[in-house]
Amino acid sequence: MSFDTSGMIDPFGRAISYLRVSVTDRCDFRCTYCMAEDMTFLPKRDLLSLEELDRLCTVFIEKGVRKLRLTGGEPLVRKNVMHLVRSLSRHLGNGALDELTLTTNGSQLSRFADELAGCGVKRINVSLDTLDPTKFHAVTRWGNLDKVMQGIEAADRAGLRIKLNAVALKGFNDAELPELMRWAHGRGMDLTVIETMPMGEIDADRTDQYLPLSLLRAELERRFTLTDIPYKTGGPARYVEVKETGGRLGFITPMTHNFCESCNRVRLTCTGTLYMCLGQDDAADLRTPLRQSEGNELLSRAIDEAIGRKPKGHDFVIDRNTHRPAVARHMSVTGG
Repeated sequence: MSFDTSGMIDPFGRAISYLRVSVTDRCDFRCTYCMAEDMTFLPKRDLLSLEELDRLCTVFIEKGVRKLRLTGGEPLVRKNVMHLVRSLSRHLGNGALDELTLTTNGSQLSRFADELAGCGVKRINVSLDTLDPTKFHAVTRWGNLDKVMQGIEAADRAGLRIKLNAVALKGFNDAELPELMRWAHGRGMDLTVIETMPMGEIDADRTDQYLPLSLLRAELERRFTLTDIPYKTGGPARYVEVKETGGRLGFITPMTHNFCESCNRVRLTCTGTLYMCLGQDDAADLRTPLRQSEGNELLSRAIDEAIGRKPKGHDFVIDRNTHRPAVARHMSVTGG
């Protein structure tokens, strides 16, 4: 394997070293802030094969990507997805990749946690918005909290470090986020809280769901001592240390605090579309050059051209007047 030591540098001097790859748009949940209940998913013929996903990821790694995250939908519902994980793990073995990880809803972890650890996955993100079984079923529509808890326990036994992600939803889980934080920290897990993002038509009104994390932090600081720390995982979260629990709490604030100035990420969909920014519609088709040639020169040029168009930042707005999402595609299409 040859490595491009110059890396991928966007027009604003940011080195692109982090690729998030959606391996499927399908999910076994229908979270209210993410999807409509009656979703129409992509035809399977439109999806890249696992071999094509492997090839695309490998080209990005050769061009300077050091961290690779598999997402969905729910990545672990993709048939034979562990074949892809096992194949990509070779880049960990040869030092080309620093980290291979994934974001999951936890529903399939009981089946796959041991194998993920065996492939060199060291840590995972698990989406968990509430510890209340009734509310969990309400927000996920199809989810079972017991199954997710069993998955988290299996991941812990397998030696995977777990970070919990919770979307802050006004009037739904805002009052219990301190409890969720204590629960996570008591089990050695970080917790990251995320503002709801205006992506895709859903059945709810996001203006009713939206909770600025500045308000959440102010509320938490009435009960806890929060100290800003420079800890980073490569993503957009800004972390504090919570004196009373000894744990870390992250805030991802696409609405109230634009985190774009240090963005090192691009996102690849399961159809081979590259989004240079989560919050913009500009995209590049990588499936065509991938399939037009057995070599990777066309593909590499297409990636370079796309990185050359990476915007400075996103324009997320929750609009009470139009109620329309800032970006039409669902989060599950782009990769959570």
